[in-house]
Amino acid sequence: MKKASSCVRGSSKKAGTAPKTVDGYLAAVPQPARGTLEKIRAVIRSVAPPEATEVISYGIPMFKYKGMLMGFAAFSNHCSLFPGKLPVETLKDELKQYRTSTGTIQFPVDKPLPAALVKKLVKARIAGNERKSKQ
Repeated sequence: MKKASSCVRGSSKKAGTAPKTVDGYLAAVPQPARGTLEKIRAVIRSVAPPEATEVISYGIPMFKYKGMLMGFAAFSNHCSLFPGKLPVETLKDELKQYRTSTGTIQFPVDKPLPAALVKKLVKARIAGNERKSKQ
């Protein structure tokens, strides 16, 4: 998982108040990043299977479905979506305008990724997780 030197989650961890729930994490995120992440969360929920769960893992919100599905986080100057390596590689042409690294997509704190793109990323990750679970 990508680490950043200055992030929202880091400041709460140092104070010993690391959030234990996704709602707790989001409550600690200042606007406009909170609203951006809430939109991302809603899109992921709309596509994720009903049995998918939300957890805090590595200090950030994650959805789990047959393994880790997708995470998201706010940092001081950007937000990130963590769909994993395969979805980022698969949709690299659609992600050209965003800063990416292995399994990570960065976007502005005040501008969520387009819902259609997030849905494609979630579906790609679900398919990958389902393939792995059948092996």
